[in-house]
Amino acid sequence: MPRLSLRWRVALVLGAGSLLLTSAVAVLVWNLSSGYMLRQREQSAIRQAEVNVRLVDEALRTGSDALEELLTGLTTGPDSTVVLYRSGQVLTSGRQVDPRALPDRLVELGRRGTPATQRLVVDGIPVLAVSLPISSTDAAYVELAPLLQLDRTFRFLSVLLISGAVVSGLLGVALGSWAGRRALRPLTELTEAASRVAGGDLAARLPTQIDPDLAHLATTFNATADALEERVLRDARFASDVSHELRSPLTTMVNAAEVLRRRRAEIPGTAGRAVDLLTSEVDRFARTVVDLLEISRSDQRADDAEPEVIDLASLVDNVLDSRPGTEVPVRTGVPGPRVLGDRRRLDRVVNNLLDNAERHAGGAVRVAVLARDGRARLEVDDAGPGVPPELRDRIFHRFDRGTRAGSRGADTGSGLGLALVAQHVQRHGGSVWVEDRPGGGARFVVEIPEAQR
Repeated sequence: MPRLSLRWRVALVLGAGSLLLTSAVAVLVWNLSSGYMLRQREQSAIRQAEVNVRLVDEALRTGSDALEELLTGLTTGPDSTVVLYRSGQVLTSGRQVDPRALPDRLVELGRRGTPATQRLVVDGIPVLAVSLPISSTDAAYVELAPLLQLDRTFRFLSVLLISGAVVSGLLGVALGSWAGRRALRPLTELTEAASRVAGGDLAARLPTQIDPDLAHLATTFNATADALEERVLRDARFASDVSHELRSPLTTMVNAAEVLRRRRAEIPGTAGRAVDLLTSEVDRFARTVVDLLEISRSDQRADDAEPEVIDLASLVDNVLDSRPGTEVPVRTGVPGPRVLGDRRRLDRVVNNLLDNAERHAGGAVRVAVLARDGRARLEVDDAGPGVPPELRDRIFHRFDRGTRAGSRGADTGSGLGLALVAQHVQRHGGSVWVEDRPGGGARFVVEIPEAQR
């Protein structure tokens, strides 16, 4: 089960605390209010029953013939009942109930001269039964006072208190989420800034914090980012300076190697094989220096050009036309996607992906330029064995040549081609990855936001 985020844990804790506190208050309010209202109703019913029983006692003592009429007059409503037990006779008035539904002990206490009360449900109606003795004879007077109104009040009060507790819990969760979001906002900003730095945006910084507990964190992070940016730029300048210094002797070496390559037929045996090895390494060295110079210039942002709207399908067609002997089917969506960017960098992206396919995977077998969900998508399929999942991130790192690490040869590359692809694509706000091609091989995918039409 996935672990909840810190913000939601804080929200749930506050919500649970609010629910528990409100529930405790609700239980206290329920006990106090329900007990008070019930005592008031009992006292009122008992006082009324005491007045009524004196009237009945007087009628029995004087032998009045209007006893039944008196009992009828003593009922206080359609749901109230008066029951008189006397010498084997039971007289009822008001709402008719079965006298056997009343507890025998309640009636017996009244006969023995002990007043008693009990809450009952008789024929579906909650009542308060008050049993009082009649002093002039061996009889018991029982009055059933309805509790319907009190029961409705209790139900309303319980619904109100339960709803209040639930709403309080939900408000606690909402308040906890809001408070957690505000409390964790500096951490979120730190995470975003660190992600931007990890993604290559060395200018990412945290805003100045007023809170003294956070000011030191922001200052330390910004100082670390400044030092990192300075170190990266210094290394990039060093690589650029070295590359520039190497270009002159490298040009001489390339020209000399070209002369040796043209005279290869005149150099037999071991000397000829040495010439082949030398020219191969010189070519590889030249590509490495060019790539190193390109990537160092990119790190320093020294060659940033004004972005322009580019038809990606036309750019891919131009790149393929400029590569003699490259016959690759191109699939283009209609209309073709357009991107806002640097044409030179995108040319390099396409060329490097095609070079990678030719050197390591038997060549490209398909190139697609599509538009999908507001993003331009470039797909380059090759005929190779594919890229193992554990290497799919590494191959875009500088000087990482995957399974060919440590080997030498004209087809091994410098380990900078795909790193340049990733850097140029990132500069355009896009992403690049490799996946399996249907039918075998690898598919390199580049996605860049489309330009607004």
